[in-house]
Parts: sequence; C-alpha cells; structure tokens
Amino acid sequence: MTLTQTRSAPILQRFDRSTDLAVVESALDRDGAVIVEDLLAPEIVGRVNDEVEAAVVAADPDGPMFNPMAKAFMGSVTKNVPGVPGISPTFATEVMCHPLLLGLADRVLGPSCARFQLNLGQILERGPGSLDQWLHRDEGVWVDVPKPSPELQLASVIALVDFTAENGATRLVPGSHRWPDRHLRMDLQTAPAEDQIAVAEMPAGSAVVYTGGVIHGGGANATSLPRRAVHLSYCLGWLRTEENNYLSVPPAIAAALPRQAQEVLGYAVYDGIERGGGYLGMVRMQDPVELLANDEL
Repeated sequence: MTLTQTRSAPILQRFDRSTDLAVVESALDRDGAVIVEDLLAPEIVGRVNDEVEAAVVAADPDGPMFNPMAKAFMGSVTKNVPGVPGISPTFATEVMCHPLLLGLADRVLGPSCARFQLNLGQILERGPGSLDQWLHRDEGVWVDVPKPSPELQLASVIALVDFTAENGATRLVPGSHRWPDRHLRMDLQTAPAEDQIAVAEMPAGSAVVYTGGVIHGGGANATSLPRRAVHLSYCLGWLRTEENNYLSVPPAIAAALPRQAQEVLGYAVYDGIERGGGYLGMVRMQDPVELLANDEL
C-alpha cells in the first residue's frame, strides 16, 4: 500500500492495531503520518470518556492561560483538559502505555535517547463553532534545538468520538516532515495549499499518529456536537516536556499506577551512561521510580 492522491486531497495510509510495527514505521517514515484504526476497543474508549467527563464539563475555554497566544492557538470554544494520566487510570494504563504506541515511539525515538517519556496527555474537545486551528509543527516547542536534528517527538490524536471532516477531524500535510523549510520557525515557513492537506476521518478509538515535523491542526467543527479527542505525545528523554508531568501527576497519584506508567511519565532516571553519557533526573543519587516503589517520595 502507498500514499495515494485524489484531486482534492492526499489520503493517509490506514492500518489496524495488529499490523506489524515495521510496516507502520515504514509508512510513518515516508509520509510522516498514518491512521491506526480501532487502536482502542470500544470498552476502553467508554471508560476513558466516563473518567474524564467531569473534568471536561468543568473545563472553561475562556479560563486563564500563561500566554494570550496559547489561548488564541487553542481556540475560543475548545475545552482543554491537561494531566489526563492523573485523572483517568484507564488512560494511564491502556492508552499512554498502549503497546503499539510505545513500540512506535521506541522505533522512532529510541535511537536518539536512552529512554523516551510522555510529553503531554490531554483531552481536546473542539466545540461547535470551532474554526480551523493554525497549522503548525508540534516540534516547534523545541525551536531552539538546532536543525538538522533527530526526531524529537512522536504524537497522536486519538478519537473519542467519530472524526469527520464536518466535526473537526485533524488536518495534516503528509510529507511535510521532509520539506526543506522544516528548520525554520512556523511563521517563516511556506503555508501548505488546501490540496496538500489530508483529513483524518476515522471512527472512535482510532488514532492518527505523526512525527513532530508534520504540519497539522485541528479542523473546524460545523456540527452541533463537540468533537472530543486525546492528544498524546512522547519525546526524547533528555528534553524538557511540554507539560510538567511531575506536577500534573504528582507522586501521591503516580504511586498508584503500574511501574511502566511511572516510567513513561518520567519518574525513572534517564541513564545514558552505557551510551557514553551521563544521567538525568536522579533524586538523592537514586532512581526516583525505585524511591516511589519504596514509599520514599
């Protein structure tokens, strides 16, 4: 299977969750983005929706943000619920630690770090009337990393309701991770034409997975119902994360999660000694994940 082109827009290659990781990685390397259909079973989607419902209801699109540009970027009718691993145990165990996502992150990010980590896990609910989000590259949060660089991030948008072009499905530009202007700030880059933009229409439980250099953005919601999704991304373990996961999921909450989830959240020490480097994130010269297990944090 290859990326195909219609008159109106490119088409993202689709896989199911049982597809061999090497096949998915190959398409991801070529196109920068793929769709994995039915990544999450309906029962898991239902549990995540139930566990985040109160937080989504309470979220205020007009609430305070650290920078006015951040509010404009999110949109005036988009609800943002950060810190989801600390809100939804199902998210922390069944989504953040999904074998396919972790396997792809290991392949994409693993060659450039001793350990990758969660960058952020949030709910984005684009309400009726949402406009097209600014097209952007997620890796822009690390604009000061010199280019060329290794892949910094693997991201995904996971549908918690059916995604359609009408309700704001994510818009992506396949191949834009290979554009020569990738090293420039987004405001200096060439804007993609409409016929270069693919729309990630997919059923609930499916995910569009993309690398940090892919141009994308949320779509406009022209329906009467909100479009709810998870935005989940991982980054190299030696980078500062977009969300401060140690405060979003403090030790008292993290201690109740499985060790794998604690490690993905960044509680494990970054040990690069065998790679000829050093270590990051230790506490009292010990691995914090061990201290957490021993109730010493």
